[in-house]
Amino acid sequence: MEALLSLAFDNLSSYDGPKVRKGLRQVEGLLAQICLSSARDASPPSSPTRSSADASSTGGIKSLAELSQDLAFREFFKLQEGFEWNVAMRLVSTLDRLMGRGYSDGQNDLLILGALDLIQGVLLLHPPSKSLFSREQNMNLLLDLLEPVNCPAIQSATLLTLVTALIDTPRNTRTFEALDGLLAITSLFKSRSTTREVKLKLVEFLYFYLMPEVPSDPSKPGARAAAQRSPSKRARGRVGRGRRRLHARDGGEAGAPGPVP
Repeated sequence: MEALLSLAFDNLSSYDGPKVRKGLRQVEGLLAQICLSSARDASPPSSPTRSSADASSTGGIKSLAELSQDLAFREFFKLQEGFEWNVAMRLVSTLDRLMGRGYSDGQNDLLILGALDLIQGVLLLHPPSKSLFSREQNMNLLLDLLEPVNCPAIQSATLLTLVTALIDTPRNTRTFEALDGLLAITSLFKSRSTTREVKLKLVEFLYFYLMPEVPSDPSKPGARAAAQRSPSKRARGRVGRGRRRLHARDGGEAGAPGPVP
């Protein structure tokens, strides 16, 4: 598995669009192998009249309980605990490079959509990776993708990624609030240029956001370790998201305002 991840990471770190696309497909293929049963063709259909298409569509998907007992999933989960093989971290870096190109075209938008979809999947398979979005720089990536300059498909995918990153993770929610994320959501909803489909996603997000916060289940893998982390202090400074992102990239050099007394 390390060899497969190494090949995928090499492609994801490239500035060449086709190589990035190849890396995304390699990660997608690895996740598909983990989530789908490899022995589905070995077991005969329960009915002789049942078609092979029905058998492949219903017999190969593993439940969450089955995944926790799968050796491939256990190996993948173990590798994600270290920064060297963490897929979510590499996908976030890839997303940052794609956004930093300074232009928008169909191919680049498709790569961004692919990265967002994979981030959602990885966060669901390895919930401790959600801690990446407790950092302002990474949360800002998602908030920047909600800007009106981005296409509706990217805005919708970003909202789904936000929900995945915030669910059962109060620390990420505090970072989202400290960066005026709720203001970004409401501003996008009020904008006349926002499409109906995106507004429906925004309503769904607000419905989720207004639900009472529930701590993570301590019985889930990695939840106990996440619960032991101290909650982050709510940021007091209020500056633009783009300026926060630039400050984070520059390593905290001069130009960032101090906290408001």
